[in-house]
Amino acid sequence: MNDTSTNDTVAGLLAEIADLGRDAVRGGYTRPVYSAAELDLRAWFLAHAGKRGLDVETDPNGIIWAWAGTPGADAVVTGSHLDSVPGGGAYDGPLGVASALVAFDRLAASDVTGRPRAIAVFPEEEGSRFGVACLGSRLLTGAIRPERALALTDADGRTFAETMAAGGLDPARVGRDADRLGRLGAFVELHVEQGRGLVDLDRPVAVASSILGHGRWRLSFTGEGNHAGTTLMPERRDPMVAAAQAVVAVQRLARATPGARATVGRLQPIPGGTNVIASQVDVWVDVRHPEDVVTRALVEQIGQAAAVVAQEEGCDVTLTEESFSSTVDFDSRLRDDLAAALGHAPLLGTGAGHDAGVLTGHVETAMLFVRNPTGVSHAPGEHVEDDDAEAGAAALAAALEVLIAR
Repeated sequence: MNDTSTNDTVAGLLAEIADLGRDAVRGGYTRPVYSAAELDLRAWFLAHAGKRGLDVETDPNGIIWAWAGTPGADAVVTGSHLDSVPGGGAYDGPLGVASALVAFDRLAASDVTGRPRAIAVFPEEEGSRFGVACLGSRLLTGAIRPERALALTDADGRTFAETMAAGGLDPARVGRDADRLGRLGAFVELHVEQGRGLVDLDRPVAVASSILGHGRWRLSFTGEGNHAGTTLMPERRDPMVAAAQAVVAVQRLARATPGARATVGRLQPIPGGTNVIASQVDVWVDVRHPEDVVTRALVEQIGQAAAVVAQEEGCDVTLTEESFSSTVDFDSRLRDDLAAALGHAPLLGTGAGHDAGVLTGHVETAMLFVRNPTGVSHAPGEHVEDDDAEAGAAALAAALEVLIAR
């Protein structure tokens, strides 16, 4: 057998991909799923999986699986994603993948045997290209209908089905994969912390306790497109004005709801000309709260406020749900076992969504967070110190060893 040992570090692995997907305009990284940058990242991962002698396969939903040994039932799996939000940080996603490779190195060096183990790389976790977050894991588990997923379009009007086909995948095979899902016994995802919890606790690694319920909705305001210079102000039906008032209403309503978080991060006017009154404006709203009923109630209030401002401007509005994930509380027994194994690591909840949250309910899941000294995420300021990155990989290896020994 060839020697597949490595001297790789998490920092060293991330340095190899530091130039892939850099965004000269926004700063940070823009790596939408199946873009040239994300495909280069996939090739980077496949090369490192091959270097370690892992058995690699890409399933019909575009998820990469890298197995240590023969794939089998009751497997212990770790991994994350490689895509990013526009102008995102260097660690959101790739940190979990690089840490999984180093954790597997540690397990191999310690000759850990037991349950089968694999690394999974999920596509379109951020939803930055096709609008639905955690699309790969949603397809795997059946949380989204294949026909809906395949019909999703990107900003250029290209469907998810067309994009998959261009990448060599068969859209007809997309959807819930009961056989593959049935192989999984446990899933542990390592991720950069998207907040300051570990900074305040002065600890490098935490175990996740919960994921905040969250969803994405689209408000589509329609009015009358017209000339900016020849249309008098009283004669206008301007959806941009209604959309602007709705954005302010989102902030006002969220601030009036304890524990809620609501964000408008994207607004798209049609046709988008400087000297053109828009005919339609789409506004995407992200809403989160620990209690799903409160999230739904807040969205309903936002829809009502949007209807009022639309009517005032002589416009119409529709509210469409694009995705929703309920609040997730991770299995308390596994959570406490991992915290104890990691030297009584602190427990932290998160307001960010993850593939681990989608997999909960189908497989035993857990998450680890690695300290982010800036507390900034989904932006270029996101950071992880090299020592903390290595501590995270060591913690992941220890967590996987606990599960493999079960």
